[in-house]
Amino acid sequence: MSRFRTLVGASAGAVFALAATTGAFAADMTLKVAGVLPVEHYGHKMLEQIKADIEGAGVGLSVKYFPAGQLGSGEELLEDTIRGNIDLVHAFVYAHKDPVLEVNSLPFLVGSWDELARVYGTKDSAYSQIMAETLDRLGLKFLGNVAEGFIGVVSTKKPENYATVGPKGIHIRVWSSQVAKDTTESIGFKTTTMNWAEVFAAVQSGAVDGAICCTPQATYTFFTQSDVGKYFVPYNAFVEASTYYASKKTWEKLDDAQREAVQAAVDRAAASFTEWARANDEGYVAKIKEAGWEVLDLTDAERAALADHIKANVWPAVEEMVGKDVIDRLREDR
Repeated sequence: MSRFRTLVGASAGAVFALAATTGAFAADMTLKVAGVLPVEHYGHKMLEQIKADIEGAGVGLSVKYFPAGQLGSGEELLEDTIRGNIDLVHAFVYAHKDPVLEVNSLPFLVGSWDELARVYGTKDSAYSQIMAETLDRLGLKFLGNVAEGFIGVVSTKKPENYATVGPKGIHIRVWSSQVAKDTTESIGFKTTTMNWAEVFAAVQSGAVDGAICCTPQATYTFFTQSDVGKYFVPYNAFVEASTYYASKKTWEKLDDAQREAVQAAVDRAAASFTEWARANDEGYVAKIKEAGWEVLDLTDAERAALADHIKANVWPAVEEMVGKDVIDRLREDR
């Protein structure tokens, strides 16, 4: 981590030196930056850090930050950023604009934190390159991913057959992804598609019995501390991966120094976010247990059996949806 900080510091210094020698930038601009995570979440702190780093680079940029979904849901932010109404976003990228983006919900693409950090957290992985290419076609500039960790199911009722394929006897929320829906139903859950903003209230009211949604950190922050739910099942089929992206309309207005400052700020935040999530993952599992919840863990063999089932029954449909070439690139990058 010290080496990374040194590199970022050098980059920031180079940007400042360029400012001093040229004395001018493309234009002084205020960037409209949006996030969806609540202010209690570490991701909010990272967007505040991005704001401070960009403004501190001295390249003629200021930032107006709108946290906690103030400017809309992930789907809405994507649309508005394509139009140029928002300049920079940190959010999950949904697939409503391009089916290739269903790779964000590809189940059991990785099986360990080492794989997760490499595939989702580095720009040279096939996954990141596919994301960059697809966002570019939509009029967006890919800046980087955050690998927040593996997600599981939060519920108020204990799922039946929770460690195997078979009816679970409960009804849970799934996000807006056909792949996620097919995967969750294939192992035995009844599902309802629901926006993230509606999830907590739906679980609290009993409209649904739970949700597939959350890393241990998010489970503890959103549900456990509010005493909503009793069970957490860490299936680890999906990765909570979010993306920093910018409007290409905005990106094209920036000069080289401004682009370098934005990219350096995002790189530092993304690396810090992933490192923090990895270091704190097990600690949040312990906090969930200490709060009186039951963590219904799976053995390695049980999780492998579910992965084999899903790859045999869901991946072929995903291949038809996103293209064999895309799936082949992901398979080969292991």
